Amino acid sequence: MDRFNDLEIPETLQEALAPAALAFVVYDMQAGILRQIADGDRVLANVLRLLAAARERRVRTVFTRHYFMPTELQGVFQLRQAKVWQGKDRAADTRPLIPHGSPGFEIVPELAPRPGEAVLDKIAMSAFAGTPLDLVLRDCGVRAYLIAGVALEVGIEPTVRHSADLGYIPIVVRDACGAGDAAAADRSLESLAFAGDAILTDTDAVVAALIRPDC
Repeated sequence: MDRFNDLEIPETLQEALAPAALAFVVYDMQAGILRQIADGDRVLANVLRLLAAARERRVRTVFTRHYFMPTELQGVFQLRQAKVWQGKDRAADTRPLIPHGSPGFEIVPELAPRPGEAVLDKIAMSAFAGTPLDLVLRDCGVRAYLIAGVALEVGIEPTVRHSADLGYIPIVVRDACGAGDAAAADRSLESLAFAGDAILTDTDAVVAALIRPDC
C-alpha cells in the first residue's frame, strides 16, 4: 500500500479488495438481457461465485436493472437510440424493449437479491447516472468496487469510466462480464486497460483474494 498525505493508495488487487471499503455491483443480470448473451451460462456461474464470496465477506452489494420508458415518455435521445437498436426508420415504429415490471426486467432467479442488498433501476447505461449509487457508496466509505454482469461493451464500460471520474477504483471481473458483441467487448477491455483507471482481473483471483484471512 502506497501512503501519501495521510491517504492509502492501493497498488495491488488484494489491497483494493479490503471488504470494509469495497462494494460489488452486479450489472443488469436480468432475464431479458442475459438470454441475449451467447455465453450467458458462463457469466452467470462466475457472477454466482463472486456473489458467494462477497456475501461471505459481507461486501456491500448492489444490483442494477435496466428498463425502457413507455414510448410516450421517451425523449429525443431515447427515441433515437430505439431507432438505431431496433433498426427502424420512424420513432413511431419503435417499442420499449424491456418495460419496467415485465418478465425480462427481473433479475435472474439464481441471483435473488437478499434484504440487505439494494436493487437500483435505471434508464441510462452508466449505473451512476440518475441513481443514488454514488451517494450510497460514498456514504458507506466505499473506495473500490467490483463490477460484473452484462453487457460489457454497452453498459459496464460507461459505468467504469463514469465512476473513475467520480474517484472510485473500478475492478472489472473480465470472465464474469458478458457481451452481445465479442469484438466490441474486446475493444472495451483494451481501452480500459490503456486508460489505466480500472483494475482488470478474473473470478479466480477475486475469490482467492477475498477468502484470504488478511483481506
